[in-house]
Amino acid sequence: MELRRVLVVEDEPVINDAVAERLRAEGFHVDQAYDGPGAVAQAVETEPDLVVLDVMLPGFDGHEVCRRIQASKPVPVLMLTARDDEADVLVGLAVGADDYLTKPFRMREMVARVRALLRRVDRAAELAARPSARLVVGDLVVDTGTRRVTVGEEEVRLTPTEFDLLVRLAANPGEVLTREHLLAEVWDWPDASGTRTVDSHVRALRAKVGTGRVRTVHGVGYALEQP
Repeated sequence: MELRRVLVVEDEPVINDAVAERLRAEGFHVDQAYDGPGAVAQAVETEPDLVVLDVMLPGFDGHEVCRRIQASKPVPVLMLTARDDEADVLVGLAVGADDYLTKPFRMREMVARVRALLRRVDRAAELAARPSARLVVGDLVVDTGTRRVTVGEEEVRLTPTEFDLLVRLAANPGEVLTREHLLAEVWDWPDASGTRTVDSHVRALRAKVGTGRVRTVHGVGYALEQP
């Protein structure tokens, strides 16, 4: 089986090398870049299966890198941020990042996130090969075959993670799904250590499909409602 290719983009050489070495030890083919322009050029040349991307970069920042990479070809992006700032996280999710890690982070957790993202890509490909389903909740329509979402007459562009999250919610309209359930089903995480990730993605999803559609049940989880 061909090795999965990961592009590591980080301007601090020590961190870049440490991440790259750990991923190589885990069986990945790894390319490295240290600034914004170099990251975009490397992504075009090597077509990685996944990008580990720092937010703060010389040239232009990780948000712009993510935007440019996603414009040419969708690829899962794990964003690294030095601040656990919700605004930074939401900007990253808005430009196409699928997940994020706050520095400092454990290498084991980074590898687990990378593997989970790649498993979701494989699962999405398997689902695309199956007969498509059309989920309708009010004027919200989700087509699992084409992975297209419309609200009324307007098409809404979602990241792969946002789409998978919406599918889980739309398949069970009105039902409250716990954060732990969503983590397991969407992120493929075995534990509940990333519940804040669910919250951040729900906020990003609301910004695109309408704030009144996803109801928060405090201390439990979320439900998709007809507006």
